[in-house]
Amino acid sequence: MALCLKQVFNKDKTFRPRKKFEPGTQRFELYKKAQASLKSGLDLKAVVQLPPGESINDWIAVHVVDFFNRINLIYGTMSEYCTEKSCPIMSGGLKYEYRWQDDSKYKKPTKLSAPQYMCMLMDWIEMLINNEDIFPTRIGVPFPKQFQQVCTKILTRLFRVFVHVYIHHFDSIINMGAEAHVNTCYKHFYYFIREFSLVDHRELEPLVRMPQGWRRGQSE
Repeated sequence: MALCLKQVFNKDKTFRPRKKFEPGTQRFELYKKAQASLKSGLDLKAVVQLPPGESINDWIAVHVVDFFNRINLIYGTMSEYCTEKSCPIMSGGLKYEYRWQDDSKYKKPTKLSAPQYMCMLMDWIEMLINNEDIFPTRIGVPFPKQFQQVCTKILTRLFRVFVHVYIHHFDSIINMGAEAHVNTCYKHFYYFIREFSLVDHRELEPLVRMPQGWRRGQSE
């Protein structure tokens, strides 16, 4: 029997502090609208569509931050099963290996363990979404020209978290009773990136060939 969400996920175990939207801002109102749609039971394909009259960049920004929070929570909860010993390489099975590059400490693609990769990834995303020059929160301040390119890179790397968790830690997900929640989060993420063509289809290949029961709904 599946556990309720509060039993499955402990908010104290988030990998990084949750990023919150300031009440009274347009971003906060969009976030509330998106959450209300999710809770209404609407088809996830419809939920991700841009609401009439809204800015596409604001809509993408809201979802990037929300997905960061959700995936941060998923990985934080099961990170005790993802160790230097169990996952010495950040990978998605035998065929896919993900190396880290950030143009500062790691200027060339570098092989890291999965826990190291996750730490670097969450730090990097947190730095970007807190950067007012990239994710502006003040009224009247425009998004930079490269905003969607930055979001594509963030979402591409967040997708790799799903790949690693599904392929290497699915048993732990089942044991925690979290399968339904993780699958719903993944489907929401998948429909969003497909709706706005934010992740190259080649990046999606590791989960396309997975057994259907592992990621219900991806090919729908």
